[in-house]
Amino acid sequence: MEDLINGLMDQDDKKAYECLKKLEEISNQSSKVYRFFDAFVEMLESDHSYIRTRGLRLIAANARWDIDNKIDKIIDKFLECVTDEKPITARQCIKALPTIVKYKPDLKKDVENALRDANLSRYQENMQALIFKDIHKALGDIEKI
Repeated sequence: MEDLINGLMDQDDKKAYECLKKLEEISNQSSKVYRFFDAFVEMLESDHSYIRTRGLRLIAANARWDIDNKIDKIIDKFLECVTDEKPITARQCIKALPTIVKYKPDLKKDVENALRDANLSRYQENMQALIFKDIHKALGDIEKI
């Protein structure tokens, strides 16, 4: 397990992505990965957008196991990524939000507000349109929860 966690930071993005996928698989079936939650939060501080994205995805993947309410404590930091400087990271964050709300319904209003208030002006027009669609879909998915 620790090799997979360390692999998330690998210089080889393909190897790091494989570690992410394996950790997400494990997270879908058990709480074994949850004990590394704090490492995923630290990843949100990375200068490397791929690392931030991996952290976001693993935080969301472990929302169902969050008995310590760690997500509640870092939700503001997570929601900052809705308008991450890198549009791919922003899109991954937005796509992860319905999963968080599914397991943390008390955060629904915070998430909805962050999505509705997102200022997309930092992105090129074509990317703004894609992110807007992601936000619209996420809000629709959250509404169904």
